[in-house]
Amino acid sequence: MKYYYSIAKDRRKELKIKRSTFIANLHYVQTMQEAKKYISNIADKHKTANHNCWAYIVGEQGETFHSSDAGEPSGTAGQPMLNALKKHEMTNIVAVVTRYFGGVKLGIRGLIEAYDETVETAIEISPLKKLVKLYSFRITCGYDLAEQLKYKIEQLNAEVSNVKYAADVTISISIEEYLKDDLEKYLIELEKAGKLKNCSRIHTDKH
Repeated sequence: MKYYYSIAKDRRKELKIKRSTFIANLHYVQTMQEAKKYISNIADKHKTANHNCWAYIVGEQGETFHSSDAGEPSGTAGQPMLNALKKHEMTNIVAVVTRYFGGVKLGIRGLIEAYDETVETAIEISPLKKLVKLYSFRITCGYDLAEQLKYKIEQLNAEVSNVKYAADVTISISIEEYLKDDLEKYLIELEKAGKLKNCSRIHTDKH
């Protein structure tokens, strides 16, 4: 199973490179439209900047991506930014790097390294968030079954996220979607045997 990553909250990093100021802004998005809106918002905030270059990746497997040099020499800004995002297996992410020119030309290689470094340092501020599709169950059973059930749940690579003890025991379970079939089969067997008082499938979520 290949995992992809994004960020939990916005990130901003500013670097000074040969008198130019580079400002990276990273933002979580789920659609191309959201990415474009964010790019416009950053560009509006930095209207006096020389360049607002950008790159974004969206889709469950990072299948949609695009970048722009925004006036820098072709291939020196957007593509290095996109490469930095891809290097970290990121998706649902937009990066905008604003440049205020400081009077010293960096050259082609210098620009490529500057835009890559600015995005890299923003990515490295803190660990990335793994994007995982989770399937959730909530089951109710008697006390006599609860411990056996919790053990079996863990054996099936699921996580017991909450347990409530009342007249019966209610157990909340979360499992990665691609692993859920064996767990669901086991719970169906318990239902048919009359060992569960309730079993509800909650929703698929992404974290």
